[in-house]
Amino acid sequence: MEIKRHAEVTWSGDLLSGGGIINYVTSGAFSRLPVTWATRTDAHNGRTSPEELIAAAHASCFSMAFSARLGKNGTPPAKLDTKVVITFAKGDAGWKIATSTITVKGDVPGIDLETFKALAEDAKDNCPVSVALKGNVDLVVDASLV
Repeated sequence: MEIKRHAEVTWSGDLLSGGGIINYVTSGAFSRLPVTWATRTDAHNGRTSPEELIAAAHASCFSMAFSARLGKNGTPPAKLDTKVVITFAKGDAGWKIATSTITVKGDVPGIDLETFKALAEDAKDNCPVSVALKGNVDLVVDASLV
């Protein structure tokens, strides 16, 4: 089985002074999101960036994968609060997404911290977004129980 999703963007102007709009995504869940180079490298000023969208994708993907692992362990989560911070950094070779740091706090009855952390590491290594980033981006997870 294969599922395809898409997004449509219109860009006008050069990189530094131009701007774009994410016009549409397959689900229609969001549209008309403004993007500029400045929002990637400075204050967001109410605009999004590819890195912010990757952070959202990684947080939701990790949460699903982690929830599945916790369920298979017989300890489904009552709640997972996940935050992903994407670091966009300028190095010698230019700008790149350098790290994706996942912080997850879980309310998971019946689990010990060691098992919780091990399952979080597995979800970090194997959720589809992590797999897409692996080898290009440093992936880190900080997991704790509430």
